[in-house]
Amino acid sequence: MPRFSPDFLDELRARVRASDVIGRYVKLQKQGREWRGLSPFTNEKTPSFYVNDEKARYFDFSSGKNGDIIGFLMDNQKLTFVEAVTRLAESAGMEIPKDTPQELAREKQAKSVVEACAAAARFFSDSLQRIEGRKAREYMEMRRVLPALQTAFGIGYAPANRTALRDYLVNKGFLPELLVEAGLLIQPEAGGALFDRFRDRVMFPILDTRNRVIAFGGRALEKNVSAKYLNSPETPVFHKGHMLYNYRKARQVAADLPKETGQPLIVCEGYMDVIALTGAGFGHVVAPLGTALTEAHIELLWRACDEPILCFDGDPAGRKAAYRSVDRVLPLLKPGKSLRFAFLPEGQDPDDLVNDKGAAAFQDVMAGAQPLADVLWDRERDVRPLTTPERKAAFRSHLRELVRGIADKDVRAAYGSYFSEKLTANAPHLTSFRKSHGEFAKRPRFQPPLQASTALKSRRGTRTAASPNNAVSHREALLVLTLLNHPGLFERREQEILDLSLSDPSVFGLLRQIIERLTRDSSLDREGLARHIRQVANDAGALELLLKNQQLKLTKFASTTATLDEAEKGWLNTLSIHLHHGRLLAEEAEAAEEACLDETSEKRWRVAHNHRQSVVATGKDDTNDTAVSDTKVGNS
Repeated sequence: MPRFSPDFLDELRARVRASDVIGRYVKLQKQGREWRGLSPFTNEKTPSFYVNDEKARYFDFSSGKNGDIIGFLMDNQKLTFVEAVTRLAESAGMEIPKDTPQELAREKQAKSVVEACAAAARFFSDSLQRIEGRKAREYMEMRRVLPALQTAFGIGYAPANRTALRDYLVNKGFLPELLVEAGLLIQPEAGGALFDRFRDRVMFPILDTRNRVIAFGGRALEKNVSAKYLNSPETPVFHKGHMLYNYRKARQVAADLPKETGQPLIVCEGYMDVIALTGAGFGHVVAPLGTALTEAHIELLWRACDEPILCFDGDPAGRKAAYRSVDRVLPLLKPGKSLRFAFLPEGQDPDDLVNDKGAAAFQDVMAGAQPLADVLWDRERDVRPLTTPERKAAFRSHLRELVRGIADKDVRAAYGSYFSEKLTANAPHLTSFRKSHGEFAKRPRFQPPLQASTALKSRRGTRTAASPNNAVSHREALLVLTLLNHPGLFERREQEILDLSLSDPSVFGLLRQIIERLTRDSSLDREGLARHIRQVANDAGALELLLKNQQLKLTKFASTTATLDEAEKGWLNTLSIHLHHGRLLAEEAEAAEEACLDETSEKRWRVAHNHRQSVVATGKDDTNDTAVSDTKVGNS
């Protein structure tokens, strides 16, 4: 039976949110800072079951039960302690520790590392107040970090002496090898005496979710050092890709904020940003520890709030950092879980902004935070300006590729729909369709002038361009049926499909639905596509007529048994005939219109010519203004 250390259990509770775990078994509704639902242990009708994420516990006033998420699974699912912990660990992606001598030794070593870090933090804090810490205190004063704020964050100073911390901790009984393991001392590769990792730096203790010091960050006070900021290396208790500076305090502050003001965590770039913003009244701020935002960071943020705000500088470097975060989070998106992005005025960091313009200026920046989808759209539009057909196609194609990378199918479909609407609203010339009443609407097709229609009617009997024959209807139906049975055609021949103009209203309505569904989710197969269309009353009937048409079923490339390559080849051949027929009709209409105009021009010329001859012979002009106008036209 595995043995679970207190550290492991604390980490497990920190990685999973109580409302997420219990919400799988109890329908919960948000109420203030807590979640409420009906007791799963009694048959109550009035909710008296509460879950508090900050305390990571549940309280059931109906049955009198209460406990943490492990206890809930034991009571509700009738699991043993080991089974409950194992289930939670698997959902949190944590490896179950093995009860071996090696594991016991690692646990003991981790405990010793934490003790060494705590002793180092006390040494740094004391050093800040001594004579040797004067330069560090002046730096804090220059950065407007008041003593109370220094104390709240445990800020200290690492003396410039190469062995000041080593000598202090060794005298306290800590083994030098342990101090190397804790990242406090450095062992030279070429051998020699151990020396302090942090020297002549302002020190920022890094705390875990149990409020224990597990690592440090140090800010150099001299300009000619290789690294302005230096962080602890990876240790048995510190993994920078899983930690956020000030997370424990920020999560509590966010939970205490009034619900109407929003409760998102704010992610800034570094220690001083967090400290300055806390001093300005924004205690719900965290920062990564010398690394880009990781998947573990994102999951950590989502355990505290649904849409944390990432705050970046407004310069190109800040934009690039934001875009890297977009790529990182996009595959991880879940219903209700996302990120927002706030960009500071160019040339200013949070510290500058709150000190120069006050807290209200920073609050305005936060209020203008952009959704992730809009930041992604702006990035792609900047990279691929919509100035040529090829760039337009590349823009649309790359957006589709990015959306395909979203793992959750519901979020993926929502993003596809959102970008489809933006493409239509921002660049209607990209496609042959426009939005109308929430659906794709057909663009106006070419309509020949009245004279041309009349001429066509006289030449070709009763058929006009507006009333196609059965062959035209058959081709149009064949084009749509092939696309319906082979949705993969949309990715291969998107532009031709978007430009397709059909005269049959019912078939065209079906085409609109196919395009809309595949634009939202290009991964739909034929069954899924048909299922979606059957939900639309106006087009469901047209779909069934198309699927039951025996004549269409005889066409091999349109059938479900054809390969995608066969379907594409047949579809293109049919499209070629369809387009050729359309061009012929347009040319006939144009010729008829020209013929009518020629006849009218000749008739007007004859009238004007006869009138002019009469004026010359008699010297009189008794026509009205219109006739004179016509005469002038004839003379011109």
